[in-house]
Parts: sequence; structure tokens; C-alpha cells
Amino acid sequence: MLASSSSSVLTELLYRQSKEFFGIYDPALGWFTQVNPAGVRLLDYPSEDVFLADPDHSLRTPPWTGLQWQALCDQAQREGRHTVEANLRRHTGDAFRAHLELTYYLDGPKPYFLIHITELSRLQQAERELAHSVRRFEAVVTNATIGIIVCDRAGDIVSANQLAERQFAYAPGQLLGQRIEVLVPNAAGRHHQQLRESFNAHPQVRGMGHNRVLRGQRQDGTDFPVEVSLSYFHLDKELYVVAYVLDVTAKHDAELELVAQQQRVARLNTELEQKVADRTHALMNTLEQLEQRGRELTQALAAEQELGEMKSRFVSMASHEFRTPLTGVLTSAELIADYALGPQRDKQLKHVDRIRSSVKQLNDILEEFLSVGRIEEGRVAATPAPLDMAGLLVETVADVQALLKKGQRIEHEATCTGLIRLDASLLRKILVNLLSNAIKYSAEHTVVQVRATCQAGQLTLTVQDQGVGISPEDQEHLFERFFRARNVSTVPGTGLGLYIIAKYLELMGGTVALRSALNVGTTVTIAIPYENDSAN
Repeated sequence: MLASSSSSVLTELLYRQSKEFFGIYDPALGWFTQVNPAGVRLLDYPSEDVFLADPDHSLRTPPWTGLQWQALCDQAQREGRHTVEANLRRHTGDAFRAHLELTYYLDGPKPYFLIHITELSRLQQAERELAHSVRRFEAVVTNATIGIIVCDRAGDIVSANQLAERQFAYAPGQLLGQRIEVLVPNAAGRHHQQLRESFNAHPQVRGMGHNRVLRGQRQDGTDFPVEVSLSYFHLDKELYVVAYVLDVTAKHDAELELVAQQQRVARLNTELEQKVADRTHALMNTLEQLEQRGRELTQALAAEQELGEMKSRFVSMASHEFRTPLTGVLTSAELIADYALGPQRDKQLKHVDRIRSSVKQLNDILEEFLSVGRIEEGRVAATPAPLDMAGLLVETVADVQALLKKGQRIEHEATCTGLIRLDASLLRKILVNLLSNAIKYSAEHTVVQVRATCQAGQLTLTVQDQGVGISPEDQEHLFERFFRARNVSTVPGTGLGLYIIAKYLELMGGTVALRSALNVGTTVTIAIPYENDSAN
């Protein structure tokens, strides 16, 4: 960056004596404020005043947009100086190649750029292009992933890239001047001279080896399989041959391995055919035995099904028969409570309450067994009817109040308006079962929350408790018959409640989801589709 403003000496040097373009560019103005006579002549302007007053404020269609020119200025400001080559046009419209240099400096607090433009002659351009071409060629050849060797007409190596030197284990530059035969001494039956003369007479792009493996020879005498392709070019009427060398050791080893594997597969196929013949005979005997076993299993399955039906009928019959004596027991207990007198009355009533509780528990168990029986026999069906969901929720919560432990309470909320069509009986049983479980597996002084929402033709019912929770392992089996979580094995229950809920929801086209954490609580969410009551 220039440290101060232009002095009179600098002005004299740049604007009067220099034979190249120098100008002061003001980024705030977006154009030049000064230009030297050589610059006016370079761009073919009649005078400095005409150049400075150019209404286009451009270097006659430069290769930059406004944003690109601003980017060049910003880069020059950051670096202090920036150079670039570009095609410019003179005021007359003639194009020329130029070297452009931007130097940033401050004149007091105000920024400026010193612009220096040098026209490149055709020779300079050719030299630059040749240098770029040479660098590109060297970069391609040096970094190629294949060995490249160039020979003259006599077969002497005049160039080799680094990979070729590494392939044949030669030091850098050590291949130059060597005959190409030292690298593939056994190629073409050692008739190198005849083949070279034939190729020189009719050069063409082709491969070497003609369907046979070529062996390259390293400097230490070891050899390795190679694939070689030949090309050529002329330089100053001299013929040069280019050999592209590819180390195919991995490919060759893979081919040998493939042949070995094919032979092994053929051998295994022969052995397998024999084994198949032996096994086919054994399988025929086994098939005959399996058919006999299948007939036996069919008979056993029929007997098992008959036994299952007998068990179901027995459970149903026994459940019905148990209800009669249980009713008698409950009636007798009520009579005992009515006739309890004397100083032992409190104790008598306490035992009567135990009898009532036990009878109710037995009745609940029998009802679950009967429900399972009716479901499995297909005697339960969903019968949709107009239903007030909010009212049903209030009634059901009131029905289970007697089950609450000390300090427990149920918070309920329903956002269902109007009537919906669902089976009220099945829905009540589902809700009672969920609330009973929430109360049973929660401690005293806890809250059970139940919410019902009706939206977009779907009833969503959520029951959340603060109970013992269920482990992830047990959650996978909760809806199976008679399954009980391991952490509630001491709490009375049959393991049929959630199974029955799932079956009722299946009849109603609903789903159930459960989320639980040990010692935190459980949330059960059911979703049931419904129809709005058309009469409403």
C-alpha cells in the first residue's frame, strides 16, 4: 500500500515519462481522476479530457461486471496490490491482451487505486501460453496413475514419469537413455528390433502382447505382469513412441484365484451331486415318516381343540354355577350385618366387610373369565348407539369411587359436545377396567387423571396414573392372556384386563397405546373412530 499522497516527482515519472498506462482510480467516483499521456495513447483516446469524461466509465467492454470489478478492487485493498491478465478494448474498438495491476493507497483519509496497464505482445502471450501448456503437461504426466514412458525412433527412453520409475524400481532420472527392451526383455519373443521397425514404418495406437501376459522386469531382476498400450506423436518431424504401462499384478492374481476357485467349484459340484443323490433317497424316507407324523398331529390337534372347547364350556359353566353360592354367601353376610348385636358388633361387621370384598373379587374374576369366553366364542359384538361421552365419563368415575384408597382422587375432563355413536356398554367396561388398574397399582394420596376428547370423528381417551409403572420388557406382553408384570405379582389379579380391553377395541375398530416408566406411572391412550349422531 502507498503510504502518502502523490508527490510532484511521482507525478512527473508516472504521467509524463512512462511509456505504459498509469492512472489514478477513485472508487467513490467509479472512474479515473488522472491518466498519463501514454495511457491516453494506449487506449486511443483523443485526449486525457475525453478519457476522463467518458460517459460509460468503462475500459471499453472489459471482461468484468460491476460486481466483479468491485471484487478486484476489494482484493487489491486487502493485499495492497493485485495483478490480473485480461482482454481490453481501445476507444476505437480494437481488442488487445493486457496485464493489469491495481495498487491501493490513501491520500489523507481518502482511498485511491494506482492502475498500471501493460500491453502484452504476441510473443509474450505465446511464451505465457507455452509455459502454461508445459506446466499442464508436466502436471498431467507427473500425477498420472499409470506409468508413462516416451522413446525415440531408436527405442531409447527420453522421458519417464515418477510412477513408471517406481514400477520398475529405478531412481529418478535413471531410466533416461536406457533401451526400452530392459523393461520388457521377453516381449514378443525378443524380436524387438523387427517390431520397432514395423511400428516406426506404420505407427498406430494399439496394445502390446496380443492376448498373452507381458512380464515387466524391475532393476533388481524381479518381474511382474503388465499391460502396455502404445501411442505416438511427431515433434520437429521426429517420431516418438509413448508407452502406457499398467501394473496388473492384482488383476493377474485375481484371475489365477478365479481359475482356482472355478476348479474348486467344479469339484464341489461333483461332490454335491453325489450328496444330493444320497440325500434325496434319505429325504424320501423322511417325507414318508413326516406324512405319517402329520396325520398323527392332525388327530392330536383335533383332540386338543376339542379339549379346549371343553375347558371353555367348563369355565363358563363353573362361572355361572359359582355365582349362585356366592350370592348366597353375600346374602348371608348381609343378614349377619343386620342382626349383629352386642359388644362384638364391630368385629362382626369388620368380618362381614371382608366377606363382601372377597365375594366382589370372586365375582370380578368370574366376570373376566366369562367375558373371555364370550369373546373367544364370538358372542360379543359392538352395537353403536347415541352416546353422551361427557355423561358416561361422569357416571363411570362415580361408579369406581368405592375403589379409591386413602387420599386418592380422580380428575376427569371431557371436551366432547353433542352425541356420538358408539357402544356404551363396551366403552364403559373399557373405562372401568382402566380406572380400576390405575387405582389398584397406585399408592395412597395419588391422582388419577382421565381425559376424553372428540375430534375429527375420533374419540381419544387417556388414563394417567402415578403408580408403580411397568418395565419395558413386560410392556411387550401386557395384552396377552393371563400375563402379569413381575413388579405386581403380589397384587391380586388375573392378567385378563388389558387382554379384554384389546379385544373390545378390536371389535370397535379402535387402538390402544401404552407409555410407562417404573416408579413414575403409566399412561394408557385409546383411540376409537365414531360417527356423529345424525338425529342430533
